[in-house]
Amino acid sequence: MQLIVKSEGGKLARILTAPGAGPTDPYLPWDRLRHKNPPNDLTHEEWWAGIKLARRRVQRILPLVDVNGQPFVFCLPDVVLKSLEEVSRDASGKITISEQVTNPATRDRYLINSLIEEAINSSQLEGASTSRKVAKEMIRTQRQPRDRDERMIYNNYQAMRMIGDLRNERLTPEMICEIHRVVTDGTLDNSHASGRFQLPDEDRVGVWNGNELLHTPPPAAALPERVQRLCDFANGELDEVYIPPVLRAITVHFMIGYDHPFEDGNGRTARALFYWSMLNQDYWLTEYVAISPILKNAPSKYAYSYLYSEDDENDLTYFHLYQLGVLQRSISQLHEYLFRKAEEVRELQQSISGAQKLFNHRQIALLNHALKNPGASVTAQSHMASHNVVYETARQDLIALEDHGLLQKSRAGRSFIWTPVEDLGRRLRGMSDAGSNASKAD
Repeated sequence: MQLIVKSEGGKLARILTAPGAGPTDPYLPWDRLRHKNPPNDLTHEEWWAGIKLARRRVQRILPLVDVNGQPFVFCLPDVVLKSLEEVSRDASGKITISEQVTNPATRDRYLINSLIEEAINSSQLEGASTSRKVAKEMIRTQRQPRDRDERMIYNNYQAMRMIGDLRNERLTPEMICEIHRVVTDGTLDNSHASGRFQLPDEDRVGVWNGNELLHTPPPAAALPERVQRLCDFANGELDEVYIPPVLRAITVHFMIGYDHPFEDGNGRTARALFYWSMLNQDYWLTEYVAISPILKNAPSKYAYSYLYSEDDENDLTYFHLYQLGVLQRSISQLHEYLFRKAEEVRELQQSISGAQKLFNHRQIALLNHALKNPGASVTAQSHMASHNVVYETARQDLIALEDHGLLQKSRAGRSFIWTPVEDLGRRLRGMSDAGSNASKAD
């Protein structure tokens, strides 16, 4: 900087006042800034230097460090503050949420749908190739996985269910290892690596893109201390500076990826711990949100959010920004999904006069699905899993629909399956007409 001042007079002032580092400016990494036109006759390097100086003045230091002992930091530009406000409002139930989620009679179906979506897409991010249709059938019918890819999805589903049960527990290294064990059970080449950190005498597993090494994690000998410190941070025991709760959860996600404590399954474990942290901090709607479908659709952006943060002097703002955007989109998609489902239920209820008297919410959901998927079949087992009810309740639901002439039963091996009758729509309309005529007669 001294050389610039001596040779070009007031250029330093132009560097320090150049736009790009204010609270309302986009928080761009160097990789994107270098493709834009710098202001005030500055070079890209001078423009970047001014931005970095301005950011350092407002950076907050986290009680977490990199492999060289340098702290991770973050900023709170306006775009982060706005996103935090929206997520806090929409994920903690402080606005009116669709009755399908708040009503105990129907919310289990939506919870199970979201857990299935998260389990499938989180596994596909890590290479599982099982189709969504096959994966959903496996989970809903509770059949055992047939191969490694199905096992990954099955494990993720079990882990996500477990996270919901652990939401009020303190995070410990043992809990992290147990989550990893559930996530990776029966899927690792080295089965002894499931549920434990890598050991000092083992080759550390880095992050690669083809033949390019993107990230070298800390030595295995440092993992016990690093993971314990991360747990203390996640539990709110190292709050030297204020960190918004949502950013705490996102930081936990990042640090598992950075420390890479396991031989495999780090990404799935990191995403599961993000959910734990959000639920632990009372963002209850997060349990119904699936982030992995969005991450899977843009895996390079997910990877770059890690790299930008690590490459730019441990500035986690890039990772925070990307994950906030993913979370906002996930919540928005949940609301859209709930709105569509509510409309479908209302349309079905309108087509059957007295539907609420004839059928319960589980049967109405099944009939709606059958109208859209005429070839679909259902078992008592799959109906039970979809709605989180006991087997006999599920069986009686199906028998009642069979008695009304809407489903037909057949045997498949030692079990019974129910399929929609061919003229289901006509029969439902007939029930509607009969209900209307009865009302007029009354």
